[in-house]
Amino acid sequence: MNTKPRVLRILNRFNVGGPVYNVTYLSRYMEPEFETLLAGGNAGENEESSLYILEQNGIKPVLLDEMQRSVSALGDVRSYQRIRELIREFRPHIVHTHASKAGAVGRMAAFHEKVPVVVHTFHGHVFHSYFSKTRTTVFKQIERYLARRSDRIVAISDKLKHELVQEHGITTADKVSVVPLGFDLEPFTRDREVRRRAFREAWNIAEDTLLVGLVGRMVPVKNHRLLTEAAAALKHRTGRNVQYLLVGDGESRNAIISDIQQLGLSYTYKEPAVPGTDFVLTSWQQNTPDIYAALDITVLCSFNEGTPVSLIEAQAAGIPVLSTRVGGIENVVREGRSALLTSTDSAAFTEALYNMLSDDDLRSRMAGAGRDFAMQHFHYTRLVDDMRQLYYELLRKKGLEFPVPGKEIYR
Repeated sequence: MNTKPRVLRILNRFNVGGPVYNVTYLSRYMEPEFETLLAGGNAGENEESSLYILEQNGIKPVLLDEMQRSVSALGDVRSYQRIRELIREFRPHIVHTHASKAGAVGRMAAFHEKVPVVVHTFHGHVFHSYFSKTRTTVFKQIERYLARRSDRIVAISDKLKHELVQEHGITTADKVSVVPLGFDLEPFTRDREVRRRAFREAWNIAEDTLLVGLVGRMVPVKNHRLLTEAAAALKHRTGRNVQYLLVGDGESRNAIISDIQQLGLSYTYKEPAVPGTDFVLTSWQQNTPDIYAALDITVLCSFNEGTPVSLIEAQAAGIPVLSTRVGGIENVVREGRSALLTSTDSAAFTEALYNMLSDDDLRSRMAGAGRDFAMQHFHYTRLVDDMRQLYYELLRKKGLEFPVPGKEIYR
């Protein structure tokens, strides 16, 4: 009898974002009950590597240099061959892929190596706001084929499950399990005043300044222009000292800077603010608990989202949220209690931001509600327990038996 199940977990690439935290906590905290091997591609150009997150958690991944973000026939074939080699060496009972590229290449390799259980997690999807209609149609057909040959599809929110099943017809409802993300949120609740002072001093942001932050990649789907337009419209309206913090970097950085300048606003990049600075662009930062402690409001302007980590972390830190109502965001916040949600219309977003900047009591009420909600629903212990139960269910259906610590053997 096997003493413990072996899981080969595959991620697209190790860039900063929600999926890398997901695979890190599953790999770390499902041990020693499950033996896990984690593999994935390197961060892409204009992306920050997240390997430091794995190192902090004692995880040594297998790096798949062939795995690239863009479609590459040669790179994809090499990734597929390398994953088949890993499967033969590690002999997993479960292959669990995360995100689209890993899901396509990893599942095909698992099918051909006859791995007993194949699972794929959608951390979002690219079925709108990313590609042309023709490419989107092709991607849907590929995902439908892969879903038919998978034992279970995991969606990270109820909204995402609805989109996959009802809107895009990727698979049937009975084949999709909803397992929300989970994180180590404790650091966001500790020493907030100390962190706040230190971060603001480092970036020359006054204590009486209302600081609005957007944390995320600088890419078109994140729609930073919605915030720059709102900042310009409110510059002389609030009667308060307001500055905007953009944390992250990417292909849209120059376009964002151009928007800031065209709107008559000022900025710094990788430098502390100077008097009158409207936008402070920090590029990539690793000290996220310090960042959220320094903020008064967190915003997200995206055209599409899965389960944005930034909003979960912000709520855990007690920071009220303003976001567009897209993707799985409604499952991540408590609308009207920890967050205000709007359309992607500039006027609506600007008015909501004005209301939050003007109402100190509203921000205070939202802070407490968000902290309680995040800690209850998005802690990693819940994630690990949900996935553990799913794995044993799928193994049992394939006739595989394992001793479960503290419980009878699943049969």
